[in-house]
Amino acid sequence: MRKQVEIRIAGLGGQGAVLAGQILGRAAVYDGKVAVQTQSYGAEARGTAAKSEVIISSEKILFPKVRKCDILVAMSQTALDIYAKDLRENGTLILEENLITHVPEVKAKVFKIPATKIAEKELQSKMYANIIMLGALTKITQVTSEEGVKKAIVDSVPPATKENNLKAFKIGLELTK
Repeated sequence: MRKQVEIRIAGLGGQGAVLAGQILGRAAVYDGKVAVQTQSYGAEARGTAAKSEVIISSEKILFPKVRKCDILVAMSQTALDIYAKDLRENGTLILEENLITHVPEVKAKVFKIPATKIAEKELQSKMYANIIMLGALTKITQVTSEEGVKKAIVDSVPPATKENNLKAFKIGLELTK
């Protein structure tokens, strides 16, 4: 097994890909692992390409950028179109089911999660779709512990949204049973 896991969470600005990556990196550290998180987004921020990269390891990380991701979370068609080529063979692809219409041929385990639709229905706001996706990623890959992610959510989101973010995480965990 590889000692290092490279993860890219990508979507459009405003979907919360960067926050999801920050929470994931923090959770890994809470779990006693080494993690590095980087992010990038278009100058306009909302509506343009956004990505967060997280590398989680049991030992020192020598290069802070994702080259070939083991896990790709694509929250938009644009993100999938741009980054599918960087997914490692036999990796894990987690898709936002309702925002992606075409999935290219990939040699990976593919999971389709209707996060935005569920966030709007269950939490009355699509802004929680990123945390639903984070719950699915946690359950599918077990790259971090559920407890580590819960603690990282509490420490990362505004107090007024803590309860709904924790609900969103639980929904994501349950979608992948």
